[in-house]
Amino acid sequence: MMKGSWIVAGVLGAALIGSGYYGYTQHQQLNEMNLKAENNYQRAFNELTFDMDLLHDKIGTTLAMNSRSSLSPALADVWRISIQSKSDIAQLPLKFVPFDKTQAFLTGVGNFSYKTAVRDLNKEPLTDKEFTSLKNMYSTADKIQDGLRNVQTNIMNKNLSWIDVGQMSEEKKAPRDNSIVDGFKHIEQVKATTDQDFGPTFTNGQEASKGLRKLTGKKIDQNKAEKIAKDFVPLKNVSKIQVTRSNGNKFEPFYAVTMNHSNPTADTYMQITQTAGLPIFFMTNRPISKQQISLDDAVKKGLNYLNSKNYKNMELYDSTQYDSVGVLQYVKSVDNVRIYPEALQLKVALDNGQIIGFNAKNYITSNHVRKIPTPKLTLEQARAKLNKNVKVEEERLAIILSDFNKEILTYEFLGTYNHDTYDIYINAMNGNEEKVKKL
Repeated sequence: MMKGSWIVAGVLGAALIGSGYYGYTQHQQLNEMNLKAENNYQRAFNELTFDMDLLHDKIGTTLAMNSRSSLSPALADVWRISIQSKSDIAQLPLKFVPFDKTQAFLTGVGNFSYKTAVRDLNKEPLTDKEFTSLKNMYSTADKIQDGLRNVQTNIMNKNLSWIDVGQMSEEKKAPRDNSIVDGFKHIEQVKATTDQDFGPTFTNGQEASKGLRKLTGKKIDQNKAEKIAKDFVPLKNVSKIQVTRSNGNKFEPFYAVTMNHSNPTADTYMQITQTAGLPIFFMTNRPISKQQISLDDAVKKGLNYLNSKNYKNMELYDSTQYDSVGVLQYVKSVDNVRIYPEALQLKVALDNGQIIGFNAKNYITSNHVRKIPTPKLTLEQARAKLNKNVKVEEERLAIILSDFNKEILTYEFLGTYNHDTYDIYINAMNGNEEKVKKL
């Protein structure tokens, strides 16, 4: 009996040591992951600060220029740096940190500089209003630059952590030091007092938030949001659900829904608008086994799902497979005219055909009853605008968004040239080549 007790004690001791070692290694791995994330956040923020310095200087250079031949490439640089700055911001954990006005400013700078750079400045030089806009951009960039430098100084002097900001975003709790969040709030206040007119270059981000803010319908409460989520997400067996409402009034308020599923074990995150209770997106994370259904079958299941959720007149325009997941793009079709702004994306697990991802942000912000104009060009006239070496495979009418977020009626031609496939959009009103996409 004593010997047996020693054996049992030995096994328990080994188990404790093993669990202790496992816990230690898990802790080490977590620390390494946090360190890597922190380093990436610090890199992105330092690059943002550097790029804002560069943007401020480059806008200042355009103000000092007299030569139009030099102004176009300088404005092209402004556009490039503004895009890079937005990319830097996208890498920071700013989900619940106010920074949307600054991002809208960068998008506006990019659209303004692009539109101005690509036109013939000899025939259409900068107007007085555009020059004033440039000066206002320069002043705003200067204030944002100073604000970012102050945040950077606080981070270095106080040894602040971006991980804290990320956790605050997820848990809505204050980090150990609010200097980063307060710094970004201060930058937003600066921007709010220095708005300028970018002309007719309404940004995609602005249009999207405007579309959400202009939603009509009854406001739902958290209980209704929970019911919508459970009905909308295909994976059932909800073992735990949490619903929280977004803060602030800059955008349409939404409910964030987190669901834990059992049998199979999975997690779903979803957002639903408070007005009208529209699903914005959801993503389900679960293990996906070996492929059992084809991508074509997934396309059919996707259409059936959209029809069951009352998204009518949708048709597939693109499908891609990544391992055992299909990514499907659907677009609305009205009277045989594709409305590309009203697009939906689905992710389908190819092990059982289950919908595991849904994104309707563009659909929500663009969905409205529109009068489709009558084309001024015939199909034959539009086809004559194509390169004669392009072999047309498909052709149709389509509404697309211009680079400046304006809806345009076009003829869409799917064609091949030199073993490559292209989507070519010819303006149905004036014959201009609006877009060419290599597929």
